[in-house]
Amino acid sequence: MTEPTAGEGAAAPPPASAEAAAAGSDGAAKVFAGILSSRLIGFVREAAFTHYLGVSAYGDVVQTAFRSPNLLQNLLGEGTISAAFIPVYSRMLADGREEDAGRLAGAVFGLLLAVAAGIALLGVLFAEPIVAAFAFGYLDDAEAGAGAVDRYALTVQCVRIIFPMTGVLVLAAWALGVLNSHRRFFLAYFAPVLWNAAILAALIGAAWSLLGDPLSGSAIEGMGAATQRTLTFAICWGALAGGFLQFVVQLPVVLREMRGFRVSFSRRVAGVGEVLRATGPVLAGRGAYQISGYLDVLLASLLAAGAPSAMRYALILYTLPVSLFGMSVAASELPELSRVGREQAERFAGRVARSTAQMLFLTVPTIVGYLLFGFLVVGAIFRHGAFEINDNWLVYLVLAAYSLGLLATTVTRLLQNSFYAGGDTRTPAKVAFLRVAVSAAVAVPAMLLLDRFSVTEAVGLAGLPAAGRTLFLGGVGLALGSSVGGWVELVVLRRALRARLGALTLPWARGGRMAALALAAAVPAALLWWLLPDWQVAIVAVLVVGTYAAVYLAAAHLLGFDEVDAWAGRFLRRLRRR
Repeated sequence: MTEPTAGEGAAAPPPASAEAAAAGSDGAAKVFAGILSSRLIGFVREAAFTHYLGVSAYGDVVQTAFRSPNLLQNLLGEGTISAAFIPVYSRMLADGREEDAGRLAGAVFGLLLAVAAGIALLGVLFAEPIVAAFAFGYLDDAEAGAGAVDRYALTVQCVRIIFPMTGVLVLAAWALGVLNSHRRFFLAYFAPVLWNAAILAALIGAAWSLLGDPLSGSAIEGMGAATQRTLTFAICWGALAGGFLQFVVQLPVVLREMRGFRVSFSRRVAGVGEVLRATGPVLAGRGAYQISGYLDVLLASLLAAGAPSAMRYALILYTLPVSLFGMSVAASELPELSRVGREQAERFAGRVARSTAQMLFLTVPTIVGYLLFGFLVVGAIFRHGAFEINDNWLVYLVLAAYSLGLLATTVTRLLQNSFYAGGDTRTPAKVAFLRVAVSAAVAVPAMLLLDRFSVTEAVGLAGLPAAGRTLFLGGVGLALGSSVGGWVELVVLRRALRARLGALTLPWARGGRMAALALAAAVPAALLWWLLPDWQVAIVAVLVVGTYAAVYLAAAHLLGFDEVDAWAGRFLRRLRRR
């Protein structure tokens, strides 16, 4: 018997239209596919950076050059466009005002174009103070000696190349907002693949011309400073070209979908005032998350050596399900919730409950998997070269601490979009600052306490030396603070949304059944791990995690979980029809 996907114990909501129901499930699947493609090639990009630049001064330059303009991109990019523009634009489409919607899109594009051009120009002109603010430690490089790399001067040059990319990616976010509103989800989230591909093409092309065989180990070992400098610039030029590709590839579809589109810079176009009023609080909320990220970096720098890098490795794995399972559902639901409107409270609450269940279906087994098999996953990805067994344990423990808040973080994305759909951007912003405060209040004492304990003491590895390095658990405390802050944010947002809707029941009991199913699926996977010989860790990880995922999905299908079909989308339905 198939279980209901509405809120547990609540009356079933009125059925949505067939178009809206299909848009929700198919849209989430398409966003998932696009984000997955982008993340996979992103892993390849990071591997290429490591292959050619390693842990070096040039690697530092690339990371800093990308981080500096990334702050502005995060503030003005997809999150802000989605929250401020999509609800207004989607409501116009739902009301049949397609000409007005096209004029609104043209006015927002014109205003973003002016802002993006201004940002690009300021970034080029003020690259020196920008780099000094983001990496003030580089200022001493010029005095380090003749053989040292002046990271400050080199980063300034790279930022001047990359900063215009930020403006173009802001316009790409506008295109994403239009496509999402028209239920064209895949292309917008697949487009970053072109950005990554351009970087890889530029890097490998430059390496080929300079080294002959870019994969040769002897060629890599023989690289001089001039070669690494050229490769660094190639990465930056590739990023700039990729930014244009990411925008241009979406443009034909965007123009084909809209009516009445005309670029303007007027604030008098219908809907522009509402978009601008919503933008301020969204920027404040986005700023809170940026503050949180940089606060983590600052606090991690106060801990024992190894904490910052361990947190970065753990965050790569932690943010993957947030993007795949949280953002995919939240992004596809925002235009649908905007069309429904909070005036139809029962139907609105029903969509939120169904979407939450869809998130839980893949997020819950990911949490169980990270907690039980995270050590194996971390080892499969990172354990090579200087990354040893105690490094593996530290990253796994940080990942486990982050995973405790993974469910809250993914569901929070949907609740935030629920407020945005109703035109309320202030409440999520206020709660975001509360999350930052709570996370810091928990993280500081936790990290100071745990930084007294070494990894070898905690997991009984005292007999295994690690090249003279002793790692401590302070990073685990920071991750725990982030998890607690995430749950506080979820609870407060849920209460606020429930007060406005009058009735909102999230499917926690259904999530509990998913957790039970995940634990049951973990049993044969754990048994396989125990029985397998001492093979290469990557092979063991593929077999164990693959078994766990296959058993979970097969059992969920047999037990009638509707979310299997929702995630499979049109492909599974076509197979059934055949």
